[in-house]
Amino acid sequence: MRKVPFEKGEFYHIYNRGTDKRIIFNDKYDLQRFFQSVSEFNNEKPIGSIFENSFRKKEGKALGHRMSKLVNFVCYSISPNHYHFILEQLTDNGIEKFLQKLGNGYTKYFNHKYKRSGVLFQGKFKSIHINNNEYLLHLSVYINLNNLIHKTGLGHPMSKSSWEEYKKNCEVNLCQNKNVILGQFKNKKEYELFAMKFVKGIIEKREMIKELESCIIE
Repeated sequence: MRKVPFEKGEFYHIYNRGTDKRIIFNDKYDLQRFFQSVSEFNNEKPIGSIFENSFRKKEGKALGHRMSKLVNFVCYSISPNHYHFILEQLTDNGIEKFLQKLGNGYTKYFNHKYKRSGVLFQGKFKSIHINNNEYLLHLSVYINLNNLIHKTGLGHPMSKSSWEEYKKNCEVNLCQNKNVILGQFKNKKEYELFAMKFVKGIIEKREMIKELESCIIE
């Protein structure tokens, strides 16, 4: 995939998966650590490690909330072996810096916990520039309802997305820039109807293609 020149104020679809399609979230603690990494590493300056920053928290000196963010989250989905983000870049090279911190930090945690070594993710993250509003709206649905669209991981405890953040106020509030999507609708319910209609169209189209393929005579 071609290299994307990231620009401040622009939106990008970022995704990656475990090397050899391996599982990268085995239990709720892995998922919690990943979300903690997402939050604490989203800073312009280094915080050291999450372990080091935990001691600063005890002393009231944590760096996490005193630094400028590298990116804004618009949407996310997490599956047992991969993730999807929509990110807005806030600083020069913000996306690359953030993903490097996130990847390195989580890999160190994972390798230490499971007594393994080597890379965890399948190479460098993939990225696509979201260059128009229609693409942004439909991609937000694709990511928010990724597991429903692909019928994978439904009900799986390691499958999480920002869908609940879009529907209502919830405990996890990672996406601080939801208004770029929700601001285009009268209310959250209208966005939900738009999303479900889009998902229904994708599923119906997929079923139609399968039916047509089954009718082809070799």
